[in-house]
Amino acid sequence: MERIAILADEYSFEVINVPNQTQNKAEFPGYTEKLERAKSATTSDEAVVVGIATINKQALVLAVMDSFFMMGSLNTTAGARIKAGMKVALEKKLPFVIVTASGGARMQEGIYSLLQMNSILYMKQKLDDAGLLVMSLLTDPTMGGVSASFALNNDIVLAEKQAKIGFAGERVIKKTTNERLPVDFQTAEGLYSNGFVDQVIDRKNLKQVISQLLTLHA
Repeated sequence: MERIAILADEYSFEVINVPNQTQNKAEFPGYTEKLERAKSATTSDEAVVVGIATINKQALVLAVMDSFFMMGSLNTTAGARIKAGMKVALEKKLPFVIVTASGGARMQEGIYSLLQMNSILYMKQKLDDAGLLVMSLLTDPTMGGVSASFALNNDIVLAEKQAKIGFAGERVIKKTTNERLPVDFQTAEGLYSNGFVDQVIDRKNLKQVISQLLTLHA
């Protein structure tokens, strides 16, 4: 909700209600208890919230991921809510902006989480076909299956200053390659210098920059 307050006009955000679909289908040990702890520790029932909002009076659909709920933010509910937001954007012909923050697909839901990568990209293609703007804002961290699918595959890819962005963790890559990694490895600034990100933005300037981009693509 803090992220929404930074970006959206005051009182403009209206949640697109999609029921919580999270289930422990794989009977993963301790997962049900972990979900209850996450609900108690946050103000959310899951790791994504989606709604219609305005940014400097320009309407859009805004989706925000929350790694504080659970670092494996991408699961069945997250996928359902992001796709529902994309459907509303398609119906109302609105731009779609997603703020990513995730360690990747939630391992406790196994293949059900991984399927969200492709199904979200399928819905994103529908927005492309309709000529609608799709923008992502990568925040700290954006990792795993999120970065490997819909986070970087958009018309405009922005990143918050000093955000950590990548696929596998730095420690795993070091152990696998036995190579010294660059100082700016898996940073927003490093990705920008290599052409993966369109712009790196300080948090205080995010609303202004996104507003300008929405105006240019209206």
